[in-house]
Amino acid sequence: MKIKPIGDQGFLVEFEQEISPVIHGKIIYLYRTLKASKLSNHLELVPSYSSLLVLFHPLLVSYKKLEKQIYQSMKEYRDEERQQGQLFHIPVCYEEDFGQDMEMVCSHTGYTREEVIKLHTAPQYLIYMLGFLPGFPYLGGLDKILHTPRLANPRTKIPAGSVGIGGAQTGIYPIESPGGWQLIGRTPVKTYDVNRKEPILFKAGDSICFVPITKHEFEKLEERQIKGENVAIICQEEYGRGH
Repeated sequence: MKIKPIGDQGFLVEFEQEISPVIHGKIIYLYRTLKASKLSNHLELVPSYSSLLVLFHPLLVSYKKLEKQIYQSMKEYRDEERQQGQLFHIPVCYEEDFGQDMEMVCSHTGYTREEVIKLHTAPQYLIYMLGFLPGFPYLGGLDKILHTPRLANPRTKIPAGSVGIGGAQTGIYPIESPGGWQLIGRTPVKTYDVNRKEPILFKAGDSICFVPITKHEFEKLEERQIKGENVAIICQEEYGRGH
């Protein structure tokens, strides 16, 4: 572990430079330890694949004391004590209306639509970090068979909730935006909702399971969402059974 200053109001805590659940476990441990500390109100913490950005107010927080606390915290870390985050069950409709690029993914991988869906919904994906858009999850665990190049010409508008594959990654577009990932489905769950107490549904360290649903189920969940029901919670209860 190395600590590199960034100006006079922050530093980067760097770990081994690889994408690994073990390394990420250290980052999340440090993130949660600092969040639970007395200094938490004066810190802004941003976890990523292999580092933790720590921003602080130099008039309220001593750099040396904070640095000492970080080293002491990591001395106490034990890999077997890694804490699991929350597991979210995200329903996805993979039918043609929502998976515009499914044929491209099938052609690239040599697998059928049904096989692609089975492979995509099999893992429990770890959320390494959030970025690009509010609540956009960078997930680890996509089967190598499904690794598919991004679009040569990105779209200017992708609907919120779209689920795509970009290279070795898969993810969910939380809001309507441009993007170049291959779209294979869409979820009715709002992973970012400005009207919620916590607008972003999940955090780094949480996990996602994708659950296949029909277009009829998708439309029913959308109707319930329009009526003001909390579809994220409903899906946890309805699709979490048996996982």
